[in-house]
Amino acid sequence: VRLDWVLDEGLLVLDGVLPGLSKPAALIGLAEKGYATFFLSLDTAPGHSSMPPTHSTIGLMSAALARLEATPMPGGIKGVAGEMFGTLAPEMSGVNRVMLSNLWLTGPLVTGQLEKSPSSNAMLRTTTALTIVRAGNKDNVLPGRAEAAVNFRVLPGDTLASVEAHLRKALGNDAIQIKAYPGNSEPSPVSPTDSAGYLAVQKAVREVFSDAVVAPGLMTAATDSRHFSALSDSVYRFSPFRVKGEDLARFHGTNERVAISNYAEMIQFYHQLLRNTVQPQ
Repeated sequence: VRLDWVLDEGLLVLDGVLPGLSKPAALIGLAEKGYATFFLSLDTAPGHSSMPPTHSTIGLMSAALARLEATPMPGGIKGVAGEMFGTLAPEMSGVNRVMLSNLWLTGPLVTGQLEKSPSSNAMLRTTTALTIVRAGNKDNVLPGRAEAAVNFRVLPGDTLASVEAHLRKALGNDAIQIKAYPGNSEPSPVSPTDSAGYLAVQKAVREVFSDAVVAPGLMTAATDSRHFSALSDSVYRFSPFRVKGEDLARFHGTNERVAISNYAEMIQFYHQLLRNTVQPQ
């Protein structure tokens, strides 16, 4: 079975979130990043805190994690991120328009600015997140084991193998054992922007969110759509949520909500999408 195209949850209609863009930006996800967690462990001789060694288990693991965090994977405005900024640039004003329209000259400067924000940095590279650290259970005992977990969100173009190679090199300590999480997954393929599916979603977005600029984007979190890559070459990720900057912190947080007016827009979007794609009998 092959599907013509698939639409899953995903990117949003960002209203007043992108600097230099006065119009809302409706981003349709062409791909999503891969998921890679690695569990780290380091074993040394335990001991009493009254006679500590020069380098303790905790110290060695901490130093390795600090080296890893200080050595991010290479990034840049390329791939899906390049498509997104290329589409949005003509709609921007002032210096933002000039900078994004001339990346051949301003690329390094723009990249440096985008790297300062966690959300925009995540579109440029495979990200590194230290998520778990465990060691010791008594204040006067030097633990003989330290454990940690590191989660990477893998940019299309990178692979699980390249991420693990980077991890081993950046840690700089061959004594640290690395075990990959069995549920790790590669980045999704990048879906085309000239398919019937993309054009149908784009048309419905423009009809319902008529004030928005529609652009391709990259889904930095994980969705169920990755399971459909084997069934279709055109898998898209879009949620018709109109959100402002202050709304972003509410997702999975306190006072999570949807505006009544946006609820109506959501219904209109899916209704319009079905109307646009139904085949006459």
